[in-house]
Amino acid sequence: MAKDNKNSNKKPKLSPYWIYGIIIAVFLSIQIFSGGFGGSTGTQTTPAQFLEYLNKGDVAKIEIVNKREARVYLTTEAKEQAPHKKTKPNSIIPSVTPTPNYKFEFGDLQNFEKEVNEVIKTNNLDTELVYETEQNVWGDFLLTLLPFILIIGVWIFIMRRMSGGGGGGAGGQIFNIGKSKAKLFDEKIDTKTSFKDVAGLEGAKEEVQEIVDFLKFPEKYTALGGKIPKGALLVGPPGTGKTLLAKAVAGEAQVPFFSLSGSDFVEMFVGVGASRVRDLFKQAKEKSPSIIFIDEIDAIGRARGKNNMSGSNDERENTLNQLLTEMDGFGTNTNVIVLAATNRADVLDSALMRAGRFDRQIYVDLPDVRERKEIFEVHLRPLKKEETLDIDFLAKQTPGFSGADIANVCNEAALIAARKGKKAVNKQDFLDAVDRIIGGLEKKNKIITPEEKRAVAFHEAGHATVSWMLEHAAPLVKVTIVPRGRSLGAAWYLPEERLIVHPEQMLDEMCAALGGRAAEKVIFDKISTGALSDLEKVTKQARAMVTVYGLSDKVGNLTYYDSSGQSEYGFTKPYSEKTAELIDKEISNIIEEQYQRAIELLKNNKDKLTELAEVLLDKEVIFKDNLEKIFGKRAFEKPVIHKEEEA
Repeated sequence: MAKDNKNSNKKPKLSPYWIYGIIIAVFLSIQIFSGGFGGSTGTQTTPAQFLEYLNKGDVAKIEIVNKREARVYLTTEAKEQAPHKKTKPNSIIPSVTPTPNYKFEFGDLQNFEKEVNEVIKTNNLDTELVYETEQNVWGDFLLTLLPFILIIGVWIFIMRRMSGGGGGGAGGQIFNIGKSKAKLFDEKIDTKTSFKDVAGLEGAKEEVQEIVDFLKFPEKYTALGGKIPKGALLVGPPGTGKTLLAKAVAGEAQVPFFSLSGSDFVEMFVGVGASRVRDLFKQAKEKSPSIIFIDEIDAIGRARGKNNMSGSNDERENTLNQLLTEMDGFGTNTNVIVLAATNRADVLDSALMRAGRFDRQIYVDLPDVRERKEIFEVHLRPLKKEETLDIDFLAKQTPGFSGADIANVCNEAALIAARKGKKAVNKQDFLDAVDRIIGGLEKKNKIITPEEKRAVAFHEAGHATVSWMLEHAAPLVKVTIVPRGRSLGAAWYLPEERLIVHPEQMLDEMCAALGGRAAEKVIFDKISTGALSDLEKVTKQARAMVTVYGLSDKVGNLTYYDSSGQSEYGFTKPYSEKTAELIDKEISNIIEEQYQRAIELLKNNKDKLTELAEVLLDKEVIFKDNLEKIFGKRAFEKPVIHKEEEA
């Protein structure tokens, strides 16, 4: 049956080139039978040469055309003479009218007639002199039609461009503006991604694996009375691999995959978004089983009615309403699943999130140390790296990095190695790449005075000293006073990956952050603006302790955090003015207490602080080993225990 259908589709189609060919053939025939090709031929000559031929009696007829051109027809005997043989017409196209042998243009008609008549009379010739007025009927007709043809042609061109038929871009498709902009990835050609290409994300892969089974073996689930889920929402921070995971689902399921962004539904025309949603779902149903993937769905899925400033006929809300209707209107046997991705799930409409629409929410979190190792292995494949490169070390050096960040690290490391003329990428190139991404580009040529450099050295040494002395502060990796990005110095730490944070851990981190300003106070007895980023970080932490996590005894077990992102408080604060004063005072007390604690620690270790700062001034970059020489082994060092060892 499939072959028959293919043969039936191969019927000859009427090509526009056939029509063009017929029109050209008609014009050619008209020209041939009207003498158009023959009348205009003839060897060019001069009036003097013509008079010579006329005196010899070689001319049978002279045809004066439009009072300006003479066409000369020779006698039969003259045509056979050697000088005139070349004037015989040798055209491939036959002509039904005789063709002239010579032609030329003359000046004044009256003088030309007088001269010709005298020669004829003198030589008693039988030469015939005729007059003819030629009109190019078809040429005049075409010139009359030309403006209309141009107008019609321009109109057709514009219409084709507006309808997308002339290769026009997305911006000019007036007649197709309600059509879906989704790109269809064919399972046999485009979708080559599989779960093997997605490193890490074990939990998320297990969740979406069942979606693949739904599409591959729907009868397995429907036979027991179950219904295939309508949709799954991938939620997580940017760069964690939500889009990649959706492509892998399409590749594994081997079904048509419609991909588009939430912003593709948004247009300046009213009703376009809803029309595109209808067209998208219509195409998906025709190709079912299939997948619709909407990236950044928060562009159209934002909660309705929260913005009082918008009009009653909000185009985005109309689009969302149509999407809700299409998803809820699926039959159980259509086998169309909607995947969506967003990093702003808190702002999505509750109707979109209910069971029956997006039945599942799959959280794609930042990778842990084991998953980062897998991601590194994927991105290190194309690189020429040293055989001794420790991937476990790289995974531990990149806490909080997403999959996109790790890909960037690998690329930057390769570029740094190439810049240095190396044959392979080594461990130091990766460390430099991490520094480049976190801190920015080194600016060794930045002008800095010796006094400023000394202040920066003591500032960074203060951070290192306080963090070394505190139990819950993050362990130090390295300290540098080389300007990088917008900062004059930086300290790198390797934070512990915690799921739950205790108050004493937050306080130790705040104390370590204030160590820089405290060192300036202890050594120079004056402070500077260099602690801006430290103060910003500390203030945010203290405010979170008091207003978000309820870790303040004076404020109590209260939180003013709205996890939905749709604050119902409007323009009013969720607490009284008296409570606001209490919050401000408590935040200030927490920060001041940790500042004094840092000052006390540095006063007790002033000699070691000074020694560390001098080493930093000398070397510009110091590592954990330099601190161990000055302070000794860190008392709070914890052995790293992997999950495999625990098992």
